[in-house]
Formats: sequence, structure tokens, C-alpha cells
Amino acid sequence: MEGDKNNKSHQVVTDLVQGEFMQLGSKETENERFAHYLTKTYRKTASLIANSVKAMAMLAGADESLSDVAFQYGRNVGLAFQLVDDLLDFVSSSAAMGKPTAADLKLGLATAPVLFACERYPELNPMIMRRFQEPGDVERAFELVHKSQGLEQTQFLARKHCIEAVRQANLLVNSPYQKGLQVVTDLVINRMK
Repeated sequence: MEGDKNNKSHQVVTDLVQGEFMQLGSKETENERFAHYLTKTYRKTASLIANSVKAMAMLAGADESLSDVAFQYGRNVGLAFQLVDDLLDFVSSSAAMGKPTAADLKLGLATAPVLFACERYPELNPMIMRRFQEPGDVERAFELVHKSQGLEQTQFLARKHCIEAVRQANLLVNSPYQKGLQVVTDLVINRMK
């Protein structure tokens, strides 16, 4: 058990570090780019939540099947949380987010709203490849995301992950704890309002 816990904590740290260093490659297709983004999102955010929830289940004596339910619940909540965070970077005030609006673009990061916006505005692709470094890139990308369906598509995907998290929670025995897991998904989605 102790070795298993050490392996889990090592995996979480490995995921986090790899997620921090993952960057979009210049030779990726749009589909590969989105898959890459989701992998990065899992490693940076969802891995920590998924493995934390699984660890709690294991500490409570859950079997492998129940531990996997806990992991999948945490994975989906973590992905939804990060998707909402990426969306809020385009729609919230600096005061509400605790960081400047469009901070991800200014850091050269192409998040879900931008990747979805590429479907309608392919001119975003070269901006992504140069990490929004040319003058006017950040402002133009911000504008195109708002003109596209990128924000709505990001919101839809976040809701989809929350629905899957609730489905996983519903596999558990009906209890106040199970209801609490469902409430968490509502809190994640309600950050968008």
C-alpha cells in the first residue's frame, strides 16, 4: 500500500511537470492539436484531482472497481474545471479571475476557445504556431474567439465532462457523500455564470 501511494504521488508530479512543458508542435494537424491540448489539460489539472479522489477512495478501503469510478469522476471534474477556467479567461474581468483577461493568449497559450475558433477562422493557426508573439496577435485572436462559437463549444464540452462525472457518481451507493459529488459538478459549471 505504501509503495502504491508513492507511485501515485510520483505519477501526479510527473504528469504535472510534463503538462507544464507540453507545447503545441508546428507539425500538428488541428485534430492532433486538440488531442494534445486535452492531454496537457489532463496532466496539468485533472491528473491531480483524479488521483486525489482515487487515493481517498483507496484510503477508505474501496476495491479496484470503486477506485476506478473515483478516478474517472475526478478526471472528468478536473477536465471540466480547466475548460471553464480557459473560458473565463475570455469573459471575466481581471478582478473576478485574479489575473488579467486574455492572460493565456499573452503567455502564448492556445486553449480550448482558441482551438474551437480555428474551425471557423483558420487565420488563427499561424498565430498559434508563433504563440501570439507578433504585434496585434493577442487582440485579433481575442476578437476571433468572441466572433466564433469557441466559447459556446468550450462550455458545451465542460458540461459534457460534468455530466460524465455525475454518471460516475451515480454508480455509487446513494448517500449524502454521493450527493456532495454531484454538487461539486454544479459548482464547477456555475463558475461560468
